[in-house]
Amino acid sequence: MSEPHEVSVVVPVFQGERTIELLLEEILPLTTATTTATGIRFVVVEVIFVHDDAIDESAEVMRALATRHAFVRTIWLSRNFGQHAATLAGMASSVGEWVVTLDEDGQHDPAAIPSFLDRAFAERRRLVYAKPTNEPPHGYFRNRASAIAKRTFALVTPDSIVFNSFRLVEGQVARGVAAQCGPNVYLDVALAWATGKPGYCPVALRSERGRPSSYTFVGLLRHFWQLVLVSGTLPLRSVAVVGLLSILFSLVYSAYQIWQNVHHAIPVRGWTSLIVAVCMFAGIMLVSLGIIAEYLAYSVSMAIGKPTYVIVSRPRREIGEER
Repeated sequence: MSEPHEVSVVVPVFQGERTIELLLEEILPLTTATTTATGIRFVVVEVIFVHDDAIDESAEVMRALATRHAFVRTIWLSRNFGQHAATLAGMASSVGEWVVTLDEDGQHDPAAIPSFLDRAFAERRRLVYAKPTNEPPHGYFRNRASAIAKRTFALVTPDSIVFNSFRLVEGQVARGVAAQCGPNVYLDVALAWATGKPGYCPVALRSERGRPSSYTFVGLLRHFWQLVLVSGTLPLRSVAVVGLLSILFSLVYSAYQIWQNVHHAIPVRGWTSLIVAVCMFAGIMLVSLGIIAEYLAYSVSMAIGKPTYVIVSRPRREIGEER
């Protein structure tokens, strides 16, 4: 029989003290050679926990699991870089032919990994996303905001990609993207550049295991803005469109005022119209400059070599302790 396909599982850890051990127990059956529904043999050869400067006692749990299981690997980041940077760090350190990324909170069921592989091989895809068959286990407003963000991403990408943090990526692509991905680059945007149109696997999302999400409203808003900026040059081009529409509006409005004055002898009150015009065009200019400034800031951060992540030998809170 042919050798099974090797799979690496990458799990960013920020608040996983109570969840990652349960998650590993679900992955454990897949660490022996398993056959999918379509006859594809695979085995999980490593589970990589990436410690993203966790706020709880996740480090101790990670070390205990690594001691107990030879296939468990731990990676320590020098500070909190965020979920995407932690995922990239895990991808860069992986060795598998395929890489699966999933959350630490138990939403994603590892039992769906065989279905991901079936979809990748059947459709010849290098990237397969989970396609939830139910509403995510968050609040109504967060679900709606997430849906808007994903639709925005689908509009600004050529293949209308809808992304999810539960994904299967070909190992070479995952490591290549991790090596080339600069700071502030949205992971799914980089994957779209590298793979084109992905596949989708229907998956039922589960409830989070007894802890709230670590994302704040401000954090989610920043996440969304980063997605918009790095998806392409559409916001910059929209500035030019808004400028042209403003010019068109001013011409139409001026023609309307002249027509009113000629046909109805209605005097044009210059003060009011002047203030309206100044406020409107000043606002457009400020918004345009703000968008351009954001792009310049992202370009500067890449030019000066700001790191996407930094791997260290131990968590930050253990600095100064005896080894």
